[in-house]
Amino acid sequence: MLRGVGDLLRHGLLFKYVVASLFRVSWGFGLAAILAIPLGLTIGWFRRAEMAINPLVQVFRPISPLAWIPLAILWFGVGDSASVFLIFLGCFFPLLLTAINAVRNIPAVYINAGRNFGLGPADLVYRVLYPAVIPQLLIGLRITLGVAWLVVVAAEMIAVDSGLGFLIVDARNAGNRYDLVVGGMVVIGLIGLLLDTAMRSLEKVKSFRWAYSED
Repeated sequence: MLRGVGDLLRHGLLFKYVVASLFRVSWGFGLAAILAIPLGLTIGWFRRAEMAINPLVQVFRPISPLAWIPLAILWFGVGDSASVFLIFLGCFFPLLLTAINAVRNIPAVYINAGRNFGLGPADLVYRVLYPAVIPQLLIGLRITLGVAWLVVVAAEMIAVDSGLGFLIVDARNAGNRYDLVVGGMVVIGLIGLLLDTAMRSLEKVKSFRWAYSED
């Protein structure tokens, strides 16, 4: 394993592959968060919208992102776009459902109190909805980021020619270099740990902990 990692460092490939994987995760995860969270909050707030859209969500949600690989390659070719698309699909529905459930779990007394104090729709969203859902959204983002990291490794084994997933497949094909395979697996695990630690640190920010009970 150490020999394999040393070879990657010596040839400058490790940094290149890590950056490629993080680039794809950042785009896929970011796009999913930007689209899914506002949509989920809106659907959760308007119950009729949830009733209309929920059947469609439940049809597409169980489909594995990896099942979309042939279509992703057909639509986007072999490259970053296909991987980003697969990561987006893997993240979109979990974040959408997290946002919907976060709104539904807001105690009605908070909303009623805000209305009784004369808060308009914009103030109600900013002063009640936003602080109440942030803790649950952070948990959902943390879990979904782990999903994104899993999907990118799987997608890179098929749809691209760079990244940590490609490294593992290429090492296996290049004379069964299992030292590189294990080295790549260790790097994937360590980066996953760092990403999870970064997301966990956000949960400790005081302004994000409004809905947590204090001892």
